[in-house]
Amino acid sequence: MGGATSGRQASSREAVVLIDGNNFYASCEAVVDPAVIGRPLVVLSNNDGCIVSRSAEARALGIRMGQPYFQVQRQLERLGVIVRSSNYALYADMSQRLMTVLEEWVEALEIYSIDEAFGLLQRPRRTRGEGSDASSRDLTAWGHDLRRDVRRRLGLPVAVGIAPTKVLAKLANKWAKSAPAGGGTPLAVFDLGACPSGQAEAVLAATAIEDVWGIGKKLARWCRLRGVAHALALRDLPTGELRQRCGVVGVRLQQELRGHGCLPLELVPPAKRETCVSRSFSTPIDNREHLREAVATYTSRAAEKLRRQGQRAGALTVFVRSSPFNGTSFYANAATVRLPVASDDTAVLLAAALPLAQALFKPHKPLQKAGVVLQELCDGATLQHHLLAPLPPEQQQRRSALMATIDRLNRHYGSGTVQWAACGLQSPWRMRRSRLSRAATTRLADLPVVWARLEG
Repeated sequence: MGGATSGRQASSREAVVLIDGNNFYASCEAVVDPAVIGRPLVVLSNNDGCIVSRSAEARALGIRMGQPYFQVQRQLERLGVIVRSSNYALYADMSQRLMTVLEEWVEALEIYSIDEAFGLLQRPRRTRGEGSDASSRDLTAWGHDLRRDVRRRLGLPVAVGIAPTKVLAKLANKWAKSAPAGGGTPLAVFDLGACPSGQAEAVLAATAIEDVWGIGKKLARWCRLRGVAHALALRDLPTGELRQRCGVVGVRLQQELRGHGCLPLELVPPAKRETCVSRSFSTPIDNREHLREAVATYTSRAAEKLRRQGQRAGALTVFVRSSPFNGTSFYANAATVRLPVASDDTAVLLAAALPLAQALFKPHKPLQKAGVVLQELCDGATLQHHLLAPLPPEQQQRRSALMATIDRLNRHYGSGTVQWAACGLQSPWRMRRSRLSRAATTRLADLPVVWARLEG
């Protein structure tokens, strides 16, 4: 997919493509339950808190992203909107399948998020006698072929943005999702690099400065105060002025808008510096044992992630907090411990985390959230030993084999098949997902059953 290099820059004949899943969580729900296709549907966040994904039909009803569910529950019922809890196992599996399909369509692929990926693709060569416009090198037909293949194999709708650079590809993808000026169906595929210069500048002028990838609130405000209200004005802003405000990062962004690639594709993800697992509780915790169970569960999950990443942790932090709406009784605290020998062993990490949970618990301070952060991460292939904390090679090999066996069983039979007793079984604090759909792509018991009757 990318060889041994960690990044790849687009050449003059290569195009950068951004493929993005439309309403990804809602679309995944439609894959496992075709009965929701064409109907308004929303997906809720952890503990069924807020709306985090909407189908196109729900968007058309004016339902906003991020609305607390309890505030709009009656409205959704009145409008006949289907409500689903977040099914992370389903979304992660569908994301992996999507990226596998996309790898077949591009020369190099950078997985940017759960539903987005950048790719590199060669543009067709211009034949003799063709003019200076790039219409003959248009990749729109290729983009529609890709969309049809993804829809046929996975049932997922995607939008495709094509341009000379990553920033422009991001902009082209946003343009592909928006309806044309006169209304109607979105383009779904938009090749900005094949547009005549006048049309390309019109697209930049129609893109608000806040919608440019890499522009945050502070920089957008700085631009607005100087009359830079859209992407075209930022492209044409004097480079020296932008360099004084943003340094080389701002200059790279401007060069990307001018069609000069400065941000290569990251084909090998950089090693993580920290790994965190945290959750809000379905009900506040005011019991020491429940906090221990929660911290043990999060530590176990963080250790699994660490082994999957091929890393070890040299330090561990546990943090807790109560509801920020408690006013004067608000409580937040954290504690950190360094490990004598970096480890990815769940038992070692639990031994470090549980005493911290004990120390952080305060009676009469109901906790709304807790989390575990693994820090000082190092490569799992190398291990720096400690003179005062001996770890014989035989013991290390046995523990590594045990962890690998537990991970393999949980992957094969489902998460939680083998777990640590400290995590508890039926705890009232666990995440609330009362409207969870089935995990038909990862759990055998959730596969739909079809009955057929033979006539005659």
